Amino acid sequence: MEQKRIRDYGIQIGEMPTGKLNKISDVPGVKVGHATLDDARHKTGLSVILPGPDNVFLNKPVAAAHVLNGFGKTLGLMQLQELGVIETPIVLTNTLNVGLIHDAMVGYMIGQCQRDGVHLTSVNPIVCECNDATLNDIQKRDLGGAHLMAAIRDARAGFREGDVGCGKGTVCHSLKGGVGSASRQIEIDGKIYTLGVLVQSNHGSLKDLMIAGRPAGRIIDSALNCSAPDKGSIISVMATDLPLSSRQIGRVIRRASVGLARLGSFIGHGSGEVMIGFTTANRMPHESEKGLMNFQALSEGHINPVFRAMAEAEEEAVLNSMVTAQTVTGYQGTVKRSLSEFMDQILSWRG
Repeated sequence: MEQKRIRDYGIQIGEMPTGKLNKISDVPGVKVGHATLDDARHKTGLSVILPGPDNVFLNKPVAAAHVLNGFGKTLGLMQLQELGVIETPIVLTNTLNVGLIHDAMVGYMIGQCQRDGVHLTSVNPIVCECNDATLNDIQKRDLGGAHLMAAIRDARAGFREGDVGCGKGTVCHSLKGGVGSASRQIEIDGKIYTLGVLVQSNHGSLKDLMIAGRPAGRIIDSALNCSAPDKGSIISVMATDLPLSSRQIGRVIRRASVGLARLGSFIGHGSGEVMIGFTTANRMPHESEKGLMNFQALSEGHINPVFRAMAEAEEEAVLNSMVTAQTVTGYQGTVKRSLSEFMDQILSWRG
């Protein structure tokens, strides 16, 4: 069944054109897959972002990371920030499963490299997390290699959003959070490039939530009275086919903070805001006979539209994560309502 996203309610975020799917997978080659655990004790899962069909270790996308608030347990950022590349798919899961999924990704990459005749002795998996303990019995730690492989097999361009995969148990602005995505198109020198964002939303306070200038959180909170402090986390992953350097990617992904601020988050003490980005246009081979490589990068006099694209896509991706999520009852009976239940009230607000 096709999911109803924020634009289907008549709300358009920003002014830039979107890609065909309005998802991170509008960037050619990028796919997303999920594995979900949903039973009496589990409201959790993992999601994997594949940068392309090839072995990422052998042909590493140029990348960057930025930590806006470091209340998080992501693995792999130190080498990413030092070398400016990723060398595995990116995985998002819950806090206490990070180590297990890191181990599973090591095994997966050993297999990939053995298939390609490469003896792997070091690899840097990127595994990100949000804490889903409000709805999920997080100490169960039942995610592992089988779920990682299931998510990789599930990877597709038309992936689902909401309470699926890594977003099954997350909470955003005191409502149900989840996986959300959006994309924007940018014209440079007569050619169209795409920037896409995927988020795992688990942050924010309800009373602060703003939607296209409407005080959505206060409208909802007048009925629910459930606003909690701004804490949790949000993982934001950006992909693009625009040639950028690692430093430029770092500049772009920091603009995710603009989208979060427009939604009302002030980045609370207990929240981990981690931003990762990569380009499929610039790759670094694992080994090269040549000492120098040809490399393209954007002239920074033309970077403002890329900044805007990032901010717009981030804001819309978070809203998509919330409005596509269904209401979920957690393992202790805690209920987190879907934003979709309140859209009529929000849309009818006249100030």
